[in-house]
Amino acid sequence: MKVAVLGAGAWGTALALNLAARHAVALWTRNPAHLAEMQAERANPRYLPGFPFPDTLSLASDLTVALQDAALALVVTPTAGLRPTLREVAARAPGLPVIWACKGFEAGTARLPHQIAAEELGSCASYGVLSGPSFAREVAQGLPAALTVAAADENFAHAMATQLHSARLRIYHSSDVVGVETGGAVKNVMAIAAGISDGMGYGHNARAALITRGLAEITRLGSSLGGRPETFMGLTGVGDLILTCTGDLSRNRTVGLKLASGMKLDEILRELGHVAEGVNTAAEVQRLARQTGVEMPITEAVCRVLFDGMAPGKAVEELLNRKPKAENGVAAG
Repeated sequence: MKVAVLGAGAWGTALALNLAARHAVALWTRNPAHLAEMQAERANPRYLPGFPFPDTLSLASDLTVALQDAALALVVTPTAGLRPTLREVAARAPGLPVIWACKGFEAGTARLPHQIAAEELGSCASYGVLSGPSFAREVAQGLPAALTVAAADENFAHAMATQLHSARLRIYHSSDVVGVETGGAVKNVMAIAAGISDGMGYGHNARAALITRGLAEITRLGSSLGGRPETFMGLTGVGDLILTCTGDLSRNRTVGLKLASGMKLDEILRELGHVAEGVNTAAEVQRLARQTGVEMPITEAVCRVLFDGMAPGKAVEELLNRKPKAENGVAAG
């Protein structure tokens, strides 16, 4: 089948390269200058250098061209770009099945991607989310990875998992869209916290504690939103959390490391050159947690560092000095 991969950042490019081994793929960027670079190099030197494009991968900056004859639109924009992209897909290819691979909450509304899709695509469209522990460079290299496709229609999720699956990219399926999306979004906030802890030199014990208590926060919030607790014990929960909090390729962990070194947030984001979803997501998670009465102390600490000017060391110290309480898994704050 033909897959239109919409978004030519690192992750979109990696997925396009992976899928092009067994499908016709059109990789779309809305930036004509970026298109010209990729056409000249037959690679993506801006976001994922070192991986030449195969002949089965075509390029486009015209969305209508990218979507022509496609059986699936795979949206791999940042969360901020999901709504306008879905709106354009709905206008140009109504009824086309859509899967998105972004992780976050919409800024200002705290909507999860499936809520945005319901508003932009309508109830008749088939759509779902692709998520899980995955660094773009490793997927582009063909190293083994496992992801999950989730959709309200589990038959659709199963069909898409079958189409996207390969020997080196194992795809599972699920019907817990809320759980999959919440795990993918909130783990980025926890990765910033882990990066701060690592950058302060607090060691592996502190990182393990942050990951464990971070999983508790993700599970509490996700369950309050309607996710299933068992989802957070799987690939899109604990799996993605561990990778993002420990891997040197993690953008969000890098933000935390640089905050711990004394760099200012705007300087970090300029230097990074890629979107770190955890920064925008942190504010929306904090707002949702307060609205739903879910206790999320790690998220609160990250927000104080990001938005209130608190010194990273002081934020970690406050977390460590919280009043002792029973350790009851996801029930304990």
